[in-house]
Amino acid sequence: MVDILTSIRGKRLGLDSSGNLVVDGPGIILNNGSAPVNASSTAAVVAAGSALTLTRETHSGKLIALDTLTGSTVTLPAATGSMAKFRFYVSALATSGSHIIKAASASDAMAGFIQSMDDTSANCVAFYAVAGTSDTITLNRTTTGSVTVGEQIEIEDIAAGLWLVRGVVSNTGSPETPFSAGV
Repeated sequence: MVDILTSIRGKRLGLDSSGNLVVDGPGIILNNGSAPVNASSTAAVVAAGSALTLTRETHSGKLIALDTLTGSTVTLPAATGSMAKFRFYVSALATSGSHIIKAASASDAMAGFIQSMDDTSANCVAFYAVAGTSDTITLNRTTTGSVTVGEQIEIEDIAAGLWLVRGVVSNTGSPETPFSAGV
């Protein structure tokens, strides 16, 4: 390691030869002038529970598990172009309700697509592009997803008011678009 400082309390701080910040301690607390943020959370998978509102500081880069039998509703932060990326997967098939991922407000829209594959031997594949005003993804346990554990959706904050969506889900019956203007 290069350029290492030692505090009066004996903690080490510096940059390694690749330019990576090195901190000797259990975590890093960032203070941006308002509320301190724990930047060292090691949980790679976050349970959505019945409802979860995401923040860039806590959830960006994490895998969000849609994990409740009654459905999980996850609210994205406002899209600002921060390039924050949120990944979702169905870890529990909803038996009532739906798994829902939605924008914080109707001023945010989604762009991109979700691929849906039929769960029968027909193996029908459908692609759904986002309509210009869509701000919500609903996996309804049949025609729009939440049929197979492991379905995945990735959403990235690419511009002010715009989320980029990519995903793969499965359906039963005739597939339908999971996108809507629901906020």
